[in-house]
Amino acid sequence: MAKLTVVSGQGGKLPAAFLLEMHGRRILLDLGEGPQPGVKPALSDVGPVDAICLSHAHIDHVGSLDLAGQLGNPPVYATDRTFSQISEAVLPLERRRELPVSGEAEIAGLPVIVGRNGHAPGGIWLHFAGHGGVLYMGDWSAESLLLPFDWPPAAGCLVTDASYGDFEESLSSQVETIAAFAAAGAVLCVPAGGRGPEMMLALSGLGLKATPCPVVRQEMERLAGDDSGMIDAESRAGIAALLQSMPTRNEWSPTQVIVATEANAETGLAAQLLRRRAEGFRFLFSGHVPTQTPAWEMLQRDEARWLRWNVHPRLQDTMDLVTRTGAEKVVAAFVRPEEMLRLRQWLGARLYLERIISLPVDRDQSLKAAE
Repeated sequence: MAKLTVVSGQGGKLPAAFLLEMHGRRILLDLGEGPQPGVKPALSDVGPVDAICLSHAHIDHVGSLDLAGQLGNPPVYATDRTFSQISEAVLPLERRRELPVSGEAEIAGLPVIVGRNGHAPGGIWLHFAGHGGVLYMGDWSAESLLLPFDWPPAAGCLVTDASYGDFEESLSSQVETIAAFAAAGAVLCVPAGGRGPEMMLALSGLGLKATPCPVVRQEMERLAGDDSGMIDAESRAGIAALLQSMPTRNEWSPTQVIVATEANAETGLAAQLLRRRAEGFRFLFSGHVPTQTPAWEMLQRDEARWLRWNVHPRLQDTMDLVTRTGAEKVVAAFVRPEEMLRLRQWLGARLYLERIISLPVDRDQSLKAAE
């Protein structure tokens, strides 16, 4: 019997791990940790798998790769850009299997279509044929000003990022609000491999001169030279022009607009400047803030500002995805039930809250040879 099992990722902001069993193969979709530090999926009942697929390199999707021994140390499939963000000590080269950023591929003998997810460099969604079609979105955004999003094909079963629940504000509106706050000088904290280059490009478009930390600058350099199709030529040229206009060294000042890792000022330049906040540095956070992090503590004391920068789908985006794919079974991942009341009402019987979802009988005999 073909089925999808939610190992982790349903009911709140939890690490991603979903087990797909079809055509005689067992595929684990993502293996994350957090975003609350130390929170990992329970794998004791999963057993050996034929492959692990990674949607992108953020910690809540890859942070538990150290547990792969419990799954038989299977090969891991991801894009080259995703692999470049994962240490060889965590994932040896011999277990890596490269996927394209878009197009057709094969995972453990199963045909798959992949496409760009608009969320992170190297990030993809995965569509498995047969049994009505199974689509795993991981995290995604249709709004990114830098990273393209490819709309996926039809699928009967859909696992989708619904992190923002019923939230509807557009990214374009948020960019203007953040630019207004940052104009007098601010440290804009971002995750590595995330929104940093996009933020640099967008603020520049509004005439605001921003300076990246070394990590974000390196990410911009990689994107400027990326000809894999992850970003378009116009965006590459825009980033290259920004890089040419920047000084190679910086004496960080509270009057600068600084785009810096890490997202919650745990490490990196953000943490260094946090220790210098008495000099007048202002901090802005724009993503999920786990409790007990420096960002959370500052926000509790009203010593920093939080303004969202969309990197996940809004309510209408999620509804558009469900409509376009025609999905009849939908897992709304990474969101608490109370944050998606309107989405729940709209989905109705299509929303699956069960941990195990049975997939329909596959009438395509060409895909059943392995079963």
